Amino acid sequence: QVQLVESGGGLVQAGGSLRLSCAASGRTFSSDTMGWFRQAPGKEREFVAGITWSGGNTDYADSVKGRFTISRDNAKNTVYLRMNSLKPEDTAVYYCALKPKAFPSYNYWGQGTQVTVSS
Repeated sequence: QVQLVESGGGLVQAGGSLRLSCAASGRTFSSDTMGWFRQAPGKEREFVAGITWSGGNTDYADSVKGRFTISRDNAKNTVYLRMNSLKPEDTAVYYCALKPKAFPSYNYWGQGTQVTVSS
C-alpha cells in the first residue's frame, strides 16, 4: 500500500523560504514520477513541480520557475520541494503525488500540508 506523507509546511513572511518533504513507502519507485501540487482556497488544484525517480528529470509550473526546486533522495524514498522568494499567492495546501510508470496520471496522493505566506 502506497503511502505519501508530507511535512514542512507553515507560516512564513513574503520573501522567505520553506522546504517541504514527502516520504514515500509501499512500493519500488524507480520508474515512477513524483509531483507537488497545490490548492488555494476557492481555486482548482494545480501542478507545481515534478521529478522522475530514475533520471531526476524535472518540470515546473511557470509561476514557480526560478524560485522552487524539486529534488529527491532515493535512499530515503523522499522528495523535497525547496521554495524560495515566497509570495502571498503561493499560499495553499501543498500535496505530494505519485504517478506510477504504467499510469497516465497521478493516482496516489498525500494528505497535504498548509503553506501560508504573509505579506
